[in-house]
Amino acid sequence: MAVVLIEALLKIDGLGLELLAGRAGLGRRITAPRIQKPGLALTGYTDHVHRERLQVLGLTEVSYCSNLPQEQRVAGLESLCRVGPAALVVTRGLAPPDELPSICEEHGVPLLTSPLMSSVFITRVTRALEDRLAPTTSLHGVLIDVLGVGILLLGKSGIGKSEAALDLVLHGHRLVADDIVEIRRRGLETIYGASSDIIKHHMEIRGLGIINIKDLFGISAVRDAKKIELVAELTEWNEDEEYDRLGTEELRHKILDVNIPMIRVPIRPGRNIASILEVAARNQLLKIQGKHSAREFQDRINRAIAEAVPIGKSIDEVE
Repeated sequence: MAVVLIEALLKIDGLGLELLAGRAGLGRRITAPRIQKPGLALTGYTDHVHRERLQVLGLTEVSYCSNLPQEQRVAGLESLCRVGPAALVVTRGLAPPDELPSICEEHGVPLLTSPLMSSVFITRVTRALEDRLAPTTSLHGVLIDVLGVGILLLGKSGIGKSEAALDLVLHGHRLVADDIVEIRRRGLETIYGASSDIIKHHMEIRGLGIINIKDLFGISAVRDAKKIELVAELTEWNEDEEYDRLGTEELRHKILDVNIPMIRVPIRPGRNIASILEVAARNQLLKIQGKHSAREFQDRINRAIAEAVPIGKSIDEVE
């Protein structure tokens, strides 16, 4: 399970976080991107306070605490910190309640401050945590951006994935990752692929070795990450296997519980794989817009057959 430590949270750009108290708790973990505002927890009702989430105290919470009698205020803050939340964040650059720093030190709960308004801070920190806590995996393959469509090339080692990707780069398309594709899910139905920092922008071509695509072809030939919208599995041509010749077969490839449209491309001498993949990208763009050429063709054939059969007779009788 992915986690984010409070120590790492302090280093995220754009949040403006600073530590006020509770340094002993910098090793506390955040396991969910959702943020809580303590609300009734400040009155002592802490049944629904989640331990591994951030608790945000904005203008409303700070004003409420300042208007409480000291004994009641301390009791509420003690109850909240006793639960052991990941951290408390005071937004707007507001001064926290006077007793809060010492209470956080006592319970080892980090107390942070941010100059951002609560709504802005919650939006930014949620987006940052969603990215860092998203399910991840890695696959052996090549990811290429073809006409804005992220195509993940899969297939056994040596079948020609990198060579096909290089040919696509020569046609003006963009390399995202070669050999190892780091994949991260965002939301429920979207996955993105990227290269690891060590091999970013590099490609292995048998006979040439390691080449740097960015240095050879310029910054426009690479990109750091891309949404994966199509999986192309490269397979060796088998004379005994039946291949889909119409394109009506809907294949799916599951990655991190997301079903991605897939095509199988048989490899044999004389086939221009880069051109086939470029056409596949164009066809996928049409499908996204609701135009399925293979299905439309099949419907035309079916209508032509139906119109050619006399009323009251079956196709078998006509034949």
